[in-house]
Amino acid sequence: MLPMHTRLILFALILAFLSACATVEVKPVDCPSGTQKLAGCPPLGAVDDPDIADLYDSRTWQKVASLEIDPVEFGRDAEIPINDARAKFIGSTDEGGLTSLAAKLHLIEQAEHTIDVMYYIYAGDLVGRAMLGALCDAVERGVDVRIMVDSIGSISLDRNYLRALESCAVDAGFMRNEAGELTIYKARVQPVIFNAASRIFVNHNRRSHDKLLVIDGWFPEKAAVMTGGRNISLAYYGILSDGSHNPDTYRDAEIFIRGGTSNEERRETVGTVSEIYYTLLFSFENNKRLKMPGSQNPRTAYEEERQLFRDSLAQLRSLPRLKKYLDSMDEYVSTGFHDSQVRLAHELTNLTNKNVVVDAVENLKSNPNSIMGILASIREEHAENAQIVSPYMFAALYKDKEQNVIHDDAANMLKWLDDHPDSEIIIITNSILTSDNFFTQAVIDMDLAPRLLLSEEYQEWWLQKPEKSELNPDLVESDDWVRMINHPRLHIYETGKIDDVRFGGDVDHAKLHAKYAIRDDLGFVGTTNFDYRSRLYNNEMGFFFLSEGLAADIRENTEYLLSVSYRWGSPEWLEMRRQLMAQKDGKAARTRNQRGLYKFLKNTGLHWFF
Repeated sequence: MLPMHTRLILFALILAFLSACATVEVKPVDCPSGTQKLAGCPPLGAVDDPDIADLYDSRTWQKVASLEIDPVEFGRDAEIPINDARAKFIGSTDEGGLTSLAAKLHLIEQAEHTIDVMYYIYAGDLVGRAMLGALCDAVERGVDVRIMVDSIGSISLDRNYLRALESCAVDAGFMRNEAGELTIYKARVQPVIFNAASRIFVNHNRRSHDKLLVIDGWFPEKAAVMTGGRNISLAYYGILSDGSHNPDTYRDAEIFIRGGTSNEERRETVGTVSEIYYTLLFSFENNKRLKMPGSQNPRTAYEEERQLFRDSLAQLRSLPRLKKYLDSMDEYVSTGFHDSQVRLAHELTNLTNKNVVVDAVENLKSNPNSIMGILASIREEHAENAQIVSPYMFAALYKDKEQNVIHDDAANMLKWLDDHPDSEIIIITNSILTSDNFFTQAVIDMDLAPRLLLSEEYQEWWLQKPEKSELNPDLVESDDWVRMINHPRLHIYETGKIDDVRFGGDVDHAKLHAKYAIRDDLGFVGTTNFDYRSRLYNNEMGFFFLSEGLAADIRENTEYLLSVSYRWGSPEWLEMRRQLMAQKDGKAARTRNQRGLYKFLKNTGLHWFF
């Protein structure tokens, strides 16, 4: 563990806003000499390690009334350091999904001290249950576990699963210190529902969209952090419960970071920064600590669920397609990383901001740790080629109360291109074929791309009924159309092709869900979708990085996505839409009515919520 003086500096960041200090459930005085085998007592020789004592306290759930400061404000004002670390990118192919799942399981199973889990969507399917089984095993070997799920994103999750997970702590082992000695601090499971919908006066529109796994955060040589777009569900890893290929999967991306050495001046590592961030999110005022009913015997009441978790873990580990990835995990989690500088960023202030639309620009400026704010500053300072990948990509347009435009992403992007004639921008997003959200896709196809590529006259033409617009040769075969959609330095692509099984082909074009942006060797990988919801309402998080090798791997992933995409407005893209509109299902109907849907969203203001 870090030296004592370093530990005190770091723990001050958390303990400064906790008015009460947690205590271990079983104190040494409760276990006098010769009685250590009593239920709950630590084994003979267990030590009262001061570092583990502080770590234990800092990780303990506190009631809102005991907080001395607002964790959102604390996160907003924190001076988040740039850390030296080792990082790798887990990409959007089928192999990437399986690698991600295997790595998560392996890291949990190899954790020695602490595990922090936070996911927007946590499903109760095979993957979700198996991960609960791995977490149950972890606490029983003495690993302290915190798990947090969003109350709306994970609304389908059986809450008894989380109570059953907490019941695993009945047989919890005792935490170990850096030297591997057993301490008197018994491991716990602390399940929390983020912004619990059951609470009175909760703003249900403020969500935690985080996907974060932190392993052994306070132990620099062991720390591991993973974040990105993948939730905990079979749908994100490319397999079905029998191990066969999932044709309706998500193409996603994540960054996997191992702790580097601590900075000599600032001392924090990527692991400590990530765990502090988790604690702030864990402490949000509207969260709910989920507990087992006191009237139930936790050992017997949840025995069936705990067995289900372990059976699911065994079943998942036995799937042949996943097993070969699991077998190579010792090497994968320790080699192949790129040296990188990384910096955590977040949108914590979205959880409490007021007047989120008319004051959007001011709200953004108020958070120096904002993802969108840092991205904007990068765009101003650097003139290299840019790649932006997002499933729900919007060009934000904000107006003040008098309806004066105060921010226009499309205009700013075009001006940036004019100011940097040697640069180019590539945007990859979903098409109507691959999108899982037809509301956001309507904004993409009827607002984002037209505002970036078309003149005002052609924007209006494009918004007319399909027979007068995209099915009209006078528009889409005109010289002006061809010139505009083939902008030499602004390329907008959408995933999906006519070789999809829907059209009689042999390819399942999966749903794009990856979220990243790179400019030369500088980039960002995280959870934000660059739509209005992510910009204004959700908390989001991720890491900026500076690494030539990591950027090269991400550009390779971009090339893969380009290979399964069409350029917006191209003849191939238009033909794909025509074939889709000619079909007779719901997706075809939504494609035919995309313009009407977009106008409805815009006229009602509902586009702000997608």
